Amino acid sequence: MPQFKTSRPAILMLAVGLLLGMPVAADTDAEIVASREKGLQIATEQKQRDTGWGDSESKVLMVLRDASGNESIRRMRTLALEVTDDGDKSLIIFDEPRDVRGSAFLSHSHPTAEDDQWLYLPAINRTRRIASRNKSGPFMASEFAYEDMSSFELAKYQFRYLRDEEVNGVMCYVIERIPADKFSGYSKTIAWVDKEHYRVQKIEFYDKKQSLLKTLTASDYQLYLDKYWRPMLLRMQNQQTGKSTDLVVEELQFNVGRSAADFDVNVLERLR
Repeated sequence: MPQFKTSRPAILMLAVGLLLGMPVAADTDAEIVASREKGLQIATEQKQRDTGWGDSESKVLMVLRDASGNESIRRMRTLALEVTDDGDKSLIIFDEPRDVRGSAFLSHSHPTAEDDQWLYLPAINRTRRIASRNKSGPFMASEFAYEDMSSFELAKYQFRYLRDEEVNGVMCYVIERIPADKFSGYSKTIAWVDKEHYRVQKIEFYDKKQSLLKTLTASDYQLYLDKYWRPMLLRMQNQQTGKSTDLVVEELQFNVGRSAADFDVNVLERLR
């Protein structure tokens, strides 16, 4: 009969658990379940607090920064539409500089189905659909990926509460989010969500090798319609290359009268 060796520490731990009448693995399993339930509760509250805003328009400055600190600047307009029982729709139109003027990116987010995304490039007068396996690629040469440009949907992740921690001077819930999409470029993200307003303060993005890839920080929050908080500065820092991208909101308006027709894919080639 074959013999199996068991390490002395493992035997001692098992013996202590049995002598004290404690279930050796059950507590750990219960903690995992509890952390997942709490993580989902926090994410659900975060989503609920950002429901009902309707539609919006903004003017945004995109600042691309290389590892040496050299900068290039782009100006763009963003349109967004909240959709009942579905994900948000968004449209980004580039106005400056000349080499990207007229380029446009359209995204239809979905809670459970694959997101629909298209990129129009005037230089080739063509609209290109972004395939699922390519959504981890860089958005217009920035440190944001195409998948980062979708709306936050609960069904896209499995959540786990990790701990409470202070960041940016406020106490936050720290939540692990595991993407459900097999084509995601991330193995996980870790989000710091403040306890008072459920605003994201920071997100860490980990690559498929479980190494820290990027860090997003959100700051200069402003309150709109007495209910909805929006950061005026988003900074995505690539921890592996030293590059970064800032999104600076210069103007933002809500309830401007946008409808689903403004987010039809056929609109892309008619934009100016």
